[in-house]
Amino acid sequence: MTNILIFLGPPGSGKGTQAEKISEKFQIAHISTGVMLRDHVDRKTDLGIKAKSILDEGSLVPDNLVIEMLKDRLDSDDCKNGAILDGFPRTLPQALSLENDEKFSIKSVIFFDVNQEELVKRMLERGRSDDTEESIKVRLQVYLNETEPLVGFYSKKNLLTEINALGSVDDISSSISELINL
Repeated sequence: MTNILIFLGPPGSGKGTQAEKISEKFQIAHISTGVMLRDHVDRKTDLGIKAKSILDEGSLVPDNLVIEMLKDRLDSDDCKNGAILDGFPRTLPQALSLENDEKFSIKSVIFFDVNQEELVKRMLERGRSDDTEESIKVRLQVYLNETEPLVGFYSKKNLLTEINALGSVDDISSSISELINL
């Protein structure tokens, strides 16, 4: 695995939307830990049952479960040309786990910069059952505490590029495409 891109940013910043567009354009896999977890919840797998109560609180699923799920996913045929990680890593320990595994060769980290007012508006508009005002506040606080430190972590490694994630979906997608050299 040589072409891993990480899309980093708060919930509602557009990572998933852009990952879908970039995945299609560059023919690389889009791996969303959120989608993987919701799939497990919907199918009522052992992991899904454990994850449901955690997700309903707006908290993060433990690192070891997410990492194992991700490693399995990277063995899929559609990942042979690379992958976009959307929603992973979310914590410094998760980021460090990527460094200690030869499957993960990070090419670039793209940080989606959006103000909090816009984030709340976007999440309420998407209408998912876990997007209540209370759970949004919890997720944004968890993001600030757990995930935002990754901006500095990847910046020090010269892997981070920041994009303004306000504007049209197509304009943002064009900005990302210009940054990617696969």
